[in-house]
Amino acid sequence: MSRPRVAVVGATGAVGTTMLRLLRERSFPASEIVPFASARSAGRELYGLTVHSLAEEEIGGFDLALFSAGSSVSLEWAPKFVDRGAVVVDNSSCWRMDPEVALVVAEVNPEALESHNGIIANPNCSAMQALVVLKPIEDAVGIERIVFSSYQSTSGTGARAVQELRDQSQAILHGSEPPAPEIYPHRIAFNVLPQVETFKDGDDYTTEERKVIAESRKILGLPELRITATCARVPVLNCHSESLNVETRQDLSPQDCRALLTGAPGVIVVDEPAAGRYPLASEAAGRDEVFVGRIRRDESNPRTLNLWVVGDNLRKGAATNAIQIAELLIERRLLGRARAAA
Repeated sequence: MSRPRVAVVGATGAVGTTMLRLLRERSFPASEIVPFASARSAGRELYGLTVHSLAEEEIGGFDLALFSAGSSVSLEWAPKFVDRGAVVVDNSSCWRMDPEVALVVAEVNPEALESHNGIIANPNCSAMQALVVLKPIEDAVGIERIVFSSYQSTSGTGARAVQELRDQSQAILHGSEPPAPEIYPHRIAFNVLPQVETFKDGDDYTTEERKVIAESRKILGLPELRITATCARVPVLNCHSESLNVETRQDLSPQDCRALLTGAPGVIVVDEPAAGRYPLASEAAGRDEVFVGRIRRDESNPRTLNLWVVGDNLRKGAATNAIQIAELLIERRLLGRARAAA
């Protein structure tokens, strides 16, 4: 199983196309890669590959399936791929909080892969990049409480949202009335929306904020972790930025925190604020690492640090982590087990 046959489901979307590009960039050892999308995209060429439509007769013989097609598609088709012997790595929120499904960040809890049941969930993009930074701190000194604030780009909503930002910005900059919002509840250009995803009846937190809270607890293995979240949408094309206020169990100085994170996998420390050097969305775009800076004490609370974290939400926040999981499945020989069970 060192050269698996791979399906990419949702291949024409922003994350799906990034997955296809990264499979090539990382020289992923696939014997064959087959992109899948809706029937209207069937026959389209992507990176020299022909897109197939999802159909029962098309999905047999795969060892691995990378999904980024939304929860409804994952709910219907992920079990079908598993029944035919594939391991599914799913980027939707469909399976994340299922107690039987591993929810994995490659640098944080790869050991969770050992007990996978055929479906592995890729976490929420904003939670994922924060956890790459938070895990080393938890291991070193423990974490008591997190105040999480995110400033999320439009690419996290999809290609139509990015186009909405472009169209509205162009109109405003040329002195015209911007097009009415269709993707977001309000104009996104030159604005900040304190809402990412939706509000459910009776809940003052958005579904995105609930995901950050619940998934962070599950991945870190801290079900009682005190964590609160506020997620905002900002007029940025790509990369999510986050402010993390972290209360630790034992004291951790800013200097020791910088040293700790400098040696952490998948993390780059950029922290010379006096020289104007700190993580920026414009510089994190196209990178697989998570950037952290503005590391300083919270002078209002003991054993508490503030950090500024930035990551490419299409890459590490989605596609890169899914492919890192796939690489770990090969390295740990965890693909053939699914086929034997099927």
